[in-house]
Amino acid sequence: MYRNILVPLDGSPLAEQALRQLEHLAASDAVVTLIQIVRLPMPVVAPEMSVPISTGNMEEVAREATQYLQGKLAGLKSLNVTVKTEVVEGDDIALTIAGYATRHKCDLIAMSTHGRGGV
Repeated sequence: MYRNILVPLDGSPLAEQALRQLEHLAASDAVVTLIQIVRLPMPVVAPEMSVPISTGNMEEVAREATQYLQGKLAGLKSLNVTVKTEVVEGDDIALTIAGYATRHKCDLIAMSTHGRGGV
């Protein structure tokens, strides 16, 4: 059983499948951290324009991610573990997840496959 579990979520039902496995993975005194990595898309430049078009607001993106993660807390109450949420800004998703896990001494990253099939 694991005591410090990181669960990266991206808002997809596929990613949320990892949550169903926590009851088999988490020790009774575990801390489970749900994170979502956020970033603004690169500015779009239309061929006829020389100025990037704004594609969003980081505060709004972070607020939506926080609301999403908070919504996942209710489904984990039956596990009787401590559950935290955190929104993390990062451009490289894999490196951001790995760096977070290292900095916070996570002993497991629980996540689903990318779902493309095959081995």
